[in-house]
Amino acid sequence: MNSRALAGVAIVAALLGSSAAAQKGKSAAPASKAPTAASAPAAPSAPSTTSSAPSTTQALKLPQNPQIFGNGIPSVIKATAIVNGDVITQTDVDQRVALLAIANGGEIPQSELESIRQQVLRNLIDETLQIQAAKTEKIEWKQSDIDRTVERVAAGVKQNPDQLAKFLESNGSSIRSLRRQIEGEIAWQRLQRAKIESGVSVGDEEVKAVLNKLTASKGTEEYHVGEIFLSATPDTQAQTLANANKILEQLRNGASFAGYARQYSEASTAAVGGDLGWVRPEQLPAPLAATLKQMTPGSVSNPIQIPGGVSILAVQDTRKILTRDPRDAVLSLKQISISFPKGTTRQAAEPIVARFAEAGKAVGGCGGADKLATDFHGEIVQQDGVKMRDLPPALQQMMLQMQVGQATQPFGSLDEGVRTLVLCGRDEVDPTAPSYDEVYSQLNEERVNSRSRRYLRDLRRDAVIEFR
Repeated sequence: MNSRALAGVAIVAALLGSSAAAQKGKSAAPASKAPTAASAPAAPSAPSTTSSAPSTTQALKLPQNPQIFGNGIPSVIKATAIVNGDVITQTDVDQRVALLAIANGGEIPQSELESIRQQVLRNLIDETLQIQAAKTEKIEWKQSDIDRTVERVAAGVKQNPDQLAKFLESNGSSIRSLRRQIEGEIAWQRLQRAKIESGVSVGDEEVKAVLNKLTASKGTEEYHVGEIFLSATPDTQAQTLANANKILEQLRNGASFAGYARQYSEASTAAVGGDLGWVRPEQLPAPLAATLKQMTPGSVSNPIQIPGGVSILAVQDTRKILTRDPRDAVLSLKQISISFPKGTTRQAAEPIVARFAEAGKAVGGCGGADKLATDFHGEIVQQDGVKMRDLPPALQQMMLQMQVGQATQPFGSLDEGVRTLVLCGRDEVDPTAPSYDEVYSQLNEERVNSRSRRYLRDLRRDAVIEFR
């Protein structure tokens, strides 16, 4: 399997997270969190955006960091832990570690491998407790529920389930490990709905109070935030902080925040890559709020100690509440891409790219895009309804300065093709306040999160766990 196919398999964990979130539903900006099946630190997972919504730029296949021109673990079957009578073997741990390695491009630092195994074991213990609790409460799910998710995962990497199973096996994991993770998410989400959500209520006056505060906050800054939360007691605070610093080191070395959140974070938002949505600082605990106000888009915080644990924040974007932002515009684009034979050197390509750039300056609007593609033997893709915020940051900056009919500077790479985007249309979007139902869902989610966290804590406290 080539490197592009391997990168495709990295979507596995992202699809798992999206499928779990789809079953439960996701609020616009939850301000508090509770554990899900990914409730203890584990290994890095798939790179992905923190938003579960599909990107409007998918058809363009844009690189996330465009250049602007101008190993498997051998399995040994032995008991590692017995959780209320259910056995977790070393094979279970190793196959889950291998699954995470695949999702992270096959790279887990050797120095981190043993600690990751321990973290994965804690994940598997929580997963076992959640499945057991769901069965105790007579929560039902079928193998066909898991089958459908496996099919979606496989389809996402352009494979069928049998092909995916063979690929996982060849890389030290197994389809059984993947199915077990899916089962844990399904069981926990359904248990939350049956046992926790049914007992949560939100009053009409509470919703109106939030809407009034939002209107009063018009023009103030809010942030699109991701969070990795690790729980801690006074006895474990030092070790948890050390773990958080190890995670931070990997993030600063280029690891996916969403992937790490999905596997490390002890919060319900782990299923969607730690995405808290759009929040205002005052919605968060004081230590997080103080840090958030100092952050800029693309930045990641140092570990922040808060009651109950440690958090790491990442800021994707910022905006002003109920205020028009040009980055909210919806675009109509034509992309012209030219390719180079394998082995073409940069020196040989630069004159062609320079001519391509000059021709782009005189493209003459979208009507001239077809001629530009023909002159350079390129391919053309038209895409309407593209949200400017979905574009890579470097392209957003160019688009903000462009008029309809203009083309961007060429971008891309010699391996994947050099492209230019022609701006065919721009529709500005006026911001609107969230609806009553959206606010109600957010408040409901916050309370479900809080109770879920306490519930999992109780499951751990009451469990009989024997380590071997």
